[in-house]
Amino acid sequence: QAKEVEETIEAMLLRLEEFCSLADLIRSDTSQILEENIPVLKAKLTEMRGIYAKVDRLEAFVKMVGHHVAFLEADVLQAERDHGAFPQALRRWLGSAGLPSFRNKSPAPVPVTYELPTLYRTEDYFPADAREAQHHPRTCPRPL
Repeated sequence: QAKEVEETIEAMLLRLEEFCSLADLIRSDTSQILEENIPVLKAKLTEMRGIYAKVDRLEAFVKMVGHHVAFLEADVLQAERDHGAFPQALRRWLGSAGLPSFRNKSPAPVPVTYELPTLYRTEDYFPADAREAQHHPRTCPRPL
């Protein structure tokens, strides 16, 4: 019976040693992660924060451009209504088709002055790109 207890103790000691070596392996992997990977992740996090800030600024720029485009589109629609650009073109086309009622000239339009609204300058928002464009003029590839 003493031999059985001794063998059981030996088996338990062997398992305990395996467990300790496994715990040491986990501990060393954890140390490696903490010492090597965490600083890399922190650096990437700092880099990503800069990218997020750029994306936020770009989103704000796109939103501002969208407002300008909507404003100009409304101006174009108003100008078309004021000057009747589409109906005149339609009258010319129908008049050339031989329909005499459309050959009548409409009264001379009253000249309307238009002032272009103050718009943004892309160079104000992307100054580095403007400087690079000045230093590196674009050239078209030569045809073969």
